[in-house]
Amino acid sequence: MKLTKLALSLVAIATLFTFAYAANKTIKDDSIGIRQGSLFQEDNVVGDKTQYNTDAAGTSTKIDRAFENAPPMISHDTEGMLPITIDNNQCISCHDPMVAPSVNATSIPKSHFTNFREDVSIDKKGELERDGKILANSSDIKTIVKPLDHLSNARFNCSACHAPQSDSKIVPKNNFIPDFRGTDLNNKSNLMDNVSEGVK
Repeated sequence: MKLTKLALSLVAIATLFTFAYAANKTIKDDSIGIRQGSLFQEDNVVGDKTQYNTDAAGTSTKIDRAFENAPPMISHDTEGMLPITIDNNQCISCHDPMVAPSVNATSIPKSHFTNFREDVSIDKKGELERDGKILANSSDIKTIVKPLDHLSNARFNCSACHAPQSDSKIVPKNNFIPDFRGTDLNNKSNLMDNVSEGVK
């Protein structure tokens, strides 16, 4: 019991010192973001109008992925296509793998036709179970990789990951250089080949 009180006291003292140190290490408000001035004044805000691509679907140029398996940006006009609802998903009318080659669109990858959900359910008491057995802890949860014959419900809202790219003249400097494992991976997905990478 004494050891627990001592440990709690030490944690409290360390927390106080951390906050005291942080209070003395202030960050000036003109160095937080890309704004070069006070964040409390609006008269020094410099920006340009958000300008999305207005090329019609099928006529635009693909935008390279930011990194391997990054969701690709939408390279065409999305006027009238958003928001995506259960009754209106115009993306799949062109990007469905059965249609995409004929309209020169990028096919929805196999990962979007796959269930990656945990193979568990919740019983009446609110406990996790699989095949009628209560799971003792979360390490017993196994993710299943099950191919589907339809677009996964988890992937139905395309605009949750894919977004149009604004053509802005004022952008922060970016030193990130992507390292693709293959020469063509800047415009296609290899997620299904590597989905178990690093998983025991």
